[in-house]
Amino acid sequence: MFGFIILVGIGAWTLSRHPPAAAAGVPGAISEKMDKLWIIAQDALHDKKYLRAEKALLTILRVDERNATAYNRLGILYAKQQAYKDAVECFEIAQSLEPSASSLHNVGLIHYETGDYDKAALAFEQAIEMDDSIPARYIAYAKVQEKRGKQKQAVEALEKAAKIDRSPQVLHFLAEAYDKLGEVDLAKQLREQSTIMRAPTPEQIAQAQASRAAHAAHNVQTSHNTIRSRVVR
Repeated sequence: MFGFIILVGIGAWTLSRHPPAAAAGVPGAISEKMDKLWIIAQDALHDKKYLRAEKALLTILRVDERNATAYNRLGILYAKQQAYKDAVECFEIAQSLEPSASSLHNVGLIHYETGDYDKAALAFEQAIEMDDSIPARYIAYAKVQEKRGKQKQAVEALEKAAKIDRSPQVLHFLAEAYDKLGEVDLAKQLREQSTIMRAPTPEQIAQAQASRAAHAAHNVQTSHNTIRSRVVR
């Protein structure tokens, strides 16, 4: 399920933008219709109307059969429905048309979900080779290595993720990995750092207090107005 959560996150980012039809080499006469189909697919996926989204994407591919983005989104759609074989096929077609780290990453996530950890590891390695700037790739790779019983490699991957993004969540993953490797002191240090980072700053505390005070004052004023209106009546 871990891989699927990351996949959904990447899918949400991808679906927040749709390429103009003209950019895909589509004639101007049907460009407007294609743009409408992208919007339909995006909205339908957001609303979990998967059949409607699938029809829109397949229509796009009938017009532009080499549209890698459409294949990628179709793969995300199938993954959401746990049709993993179809999802992998779509991601692999997208990768063959337009090589990208995202397509490889998605293939890796599907293999993770289906328990084919060797193929998942290979896909993540290829994705990282193409783009090593996204911590989620290292986190996913680390989870696969844990499944393969390679805890040291998992820790190394998470350490690389922490160099890119030293957020509480990443530190939490790394602390868990250190625990499994027997590095209890390092895990403890990371958890302490994570706790400090999660603690609200004085400015945030002051803002929260001010917000609560304003909300309380508003409620009091509303109550007074309600009472006055009743008295007048």
